[in-house]
Order: sequence, then C-alpha cells, then structure tokens
Amino acid sequence: MANPGTISALTIAGSDSGGGAGIQADLKTFAAHGVHGLSAITALTAQHTRGVTAVHVPPVGFLRAQIDACFEDFDIGAVKLGMLASAEVIHAVADALATHRPSQLVVDPVMVATSGARLLEEDALAALRTRLLPGSGIVTPNIPEAELLLGRSIVDAADAEAALDALLALGARAVLLKGGHLDEGDTVIDRYADATTRRAFRGPRLQVDGHGTGCTLASAIAANLCLGLGMAEACARGVDYIRSALSAGVRPGRSEVLVLGHFAARPDA
Repeated sequence: MANPGTISALTIAGSDSGGGAGIQADLKTFAAHGVHGLSAITALTAQHTRGVTAVHVPPVGFLRAQIDACFEDFDIGAVKLGMLASAEVIHAVADALATHRPSQLVVDPVMVATSGARLLEEDALAALRTRLLPGSGIVTPNIPEAELLLGRSIVDAADAEAALDALLALGARAVLLKGGHLDEGDTVIDRYADATTRRAFRGPRLQVDGHGTGCTLASAIAANLCLGLGMAEACARGVDYIRSALSAGVRPGRSEVLVLGHFAARPDA
C-alpha cells in the first residue's frame, strides 16, 4: 500500500536519450510540480537535438510488466500516454489500463513531431481512436495530429473550433487542441473544451525551436491533476508552465533546438 499522501504520476512513453522529450521531459515535469514520477518505456530512441538515429521497441510483454509493477506499489493519481508507435503497443497499453483503471488518463496522441515527421504507424491510428480515446480524461493533439484523428484539414480558427466538438465525439471527456501549428498571427491559442466548458489560452508566439513541448504540456496537466486541480484549471496551469519553460530553455546540444527549462518554470520558483 502506498504511503498516505504520496501521489504518483505514471508516464507510458518513449525514452529520449538526448533528455529533451519523452519520459525524460515527463519525469522532469513531474518533479518540478512536486509529484513522484513513474515510467513505463514503450520505445528506446537514440537521439539528440539534431534528430533520431535509431529506435528500439521492447517486447510488449515487458511493457506490460513495467505498467503492472507501477500499479502494484504506488498510488497513481494520473497516467500520461506519449509515444505508442504501433497497434500492438496500443493494444497492450489499453489492456493494462482496462485492468488497472486509473482515475485520470491524459492522452498525448504522439503522431506528428513538431518538425512535421510522422511518428505513428498507419495501422495504429484506428487502434488509438477505438482503444484509448473513449473514456480518457483528456486528449491533447497538435493541429496535424487532430487532422489525422479527424481525417480533415484545420486551416483557420473556425476549423479549430469545429474540431473541438469532433474530437470530443471520439470519446475523450475533454480536449486541449494545441495551436502552435495554426497561423493566427503573433498569438498562439490553445483551445480547451469539455461537455460544459470552453476556454482559450492565449500567449505570444515565441520565436524559438523547442523540443519536447507536447510531452511536457501533457505531463504538466497530469501532474496538476495529481495535485487535485480540475481538468480546465490543470490545462491552464500546464499552458503557463510550458510557456515559462520555453522562456527559460537552454541549448545543450550542437544545434539551435531548445531544451526546456523545467525547474526555472516550476510553480513555486
């Protein structure tokens, strides 16, 4: 039995050897929020700030063992899903979640990287729609990912507003549609919707090339849910966190890609 008052967040995602995205970003985000972080690794990547050089996907039986081990020993307040590259992996994760029934599930549908590269195998898209979105707490797509989920283009604000309803119809209880890929001038608008609420989180467009922003935002939402916030407020705090982390970012590699400044952006900093 977990120690009273100790709440953990579990990330089920890929590992980034360069430390900027994936479970490394997730665990830094959890720690910055004062939440104990757990991880189940879906894929190992050899990567740095200039790109990915190799990917290894462990057997799904081992992935299931990682998830089961976390649920057997920790009080898990939220689960965040990241890179799930194949239908086999998605089905394994969905089966595990059906067994353990976490109270909060944040689905970051990692299908398209910030660079535009497609990360999800074609046969996995249907599995994502049918096995993970129905009943999830929130799904957090960027614009290209929302286009893939819905099978239609999103080119302006009206399309984005309509996409919120269409994404909710896929079964998630809430949606945060990230606006970084949508040209709305000097402002980035992240749009939130659930059954009763709509909110728009506006901020200035930062002229930086950030790495791991989607992972970090979804993890910040999960951490805030662990801290007892409602979904809309968890998203608001998550958006604030990612903007602060971008502003405090550093360039540890030999490229212009920014790695987020997680601890400078922590809520009590």
